[in-house]
Amino acid sequence: MSANAISPVAARWIRAWLILLGLMVYATILVGGATRLTDSGLSITEWQPVTGALPPLNDAAWAAEFNKYRETTQYKLMNKGMEMSEFQFIYWWEWGHRQLGRVIGLVAVLGLAFFAARRWLVGGLGWKLTGLVALGGLQGAIGWWMVASGMGDTDRVSVAPYRLMTHFSLALLILCVITWLWLSLGGREGASAPDKARPWAFGLLALVFVQMAAGALVAGLDAGRTYTDWPLMAGELVPSHYIQADLGVRSLFEGRAATQFNHRFLAYTLWALSLVAAWQLRGSALARPAAVLAGLVSLQAVWGILTLLNAAPLELALVHQGLGVIVTLAAVYLAWRASSRGPEAA
Repeated sequence: MSANAISPVAARWIRAWLILLGLMVYATILVGGATRLTDSGLSITEWQPVTGALPPLNDAAWAAEFNKYRETTQYKLMNKGMEMSEFQFIYWWEWGHRQLGRVIGLVAVLGLAFFAARRWLVGGLGWKLTGLVALGGLQGAIGWWMVASGMGDTDRVSVAPYRLMTHFSLALLILCVITWLWLSLGGREGASAPDKARPWAFGLLALVFVQMAAGALVAGLDAGRTYTDWPLMAGELVPSHYIQADLGVRSLFEGRAATQFNHRFLAYTLWALSLVAAWQLRGSALARPAAVLAGLVSLQAVWGILTLLNAAPLELALVHQGLGVIVTLAAVYLAWRASSRGPEAA
């Protein structure tokens, strides 16, 4: 074994740590989705990474938190007169989301320190895992940047959609990096992929990522509850308010019609290309992962239509989001399998 080769024992421990991180990030994405869909994200008005780990423990503390929330625009315009029990409901969603982030950070830092102490971070692995942990720290800062958009002197009753998209996209990127590292430490090489496989695999991964980001904009604007007919939108093929006069080009990020139309169009494109890719890669070493990805994209498309027709209720919307993450990971796996060259590519 070379000095830069990781030992089997170290690989097993690090892969187990990555699985734990991946599962927690996935759970955080789902809890974050529920936090958005229940309009809970602005219930905690301060960013206290350490002291905020403790929730209110008595009536006086709850009253103090509620009074802070009463100063927000969301309360004044949307929730004025809400009861303490209603406030506690949205508070617990946001607190749970933040608490998961704290636990992930703790597990990430302690794991990295342990691996460094054992001298397992060889061959550039230390830089890769340190970068992963740094992305997690950045995610916490972006989370507050997102929440801050709905605080102070603003007419917003929710967070800025583009900031929500940034927060969600970074979480998804972190999960993709975790998956890629886990696969790379598994001791298995990528497939002997034909030349045409790499463009298909990485192109689909990029398109899936863009589609997931577009979905975050739809969620941030509640656009999925605005146009609930299909295949048309309010009876039109292309909505007449695609570009709103008051928003201009910002309609692409802040307009309900534009964001939902874009999300639909990207879905159709991804669906078609995933099926074509599965056909193109039939008979190759990537036939099965390509077929699995096409099947998952098809299931996600059908579930998305079902969610839309039912005006995106919490349960259906969360399944749609959770399945979208699984589609992304399937695309990561296909890209990883296609990332090496072998005899078949020659």
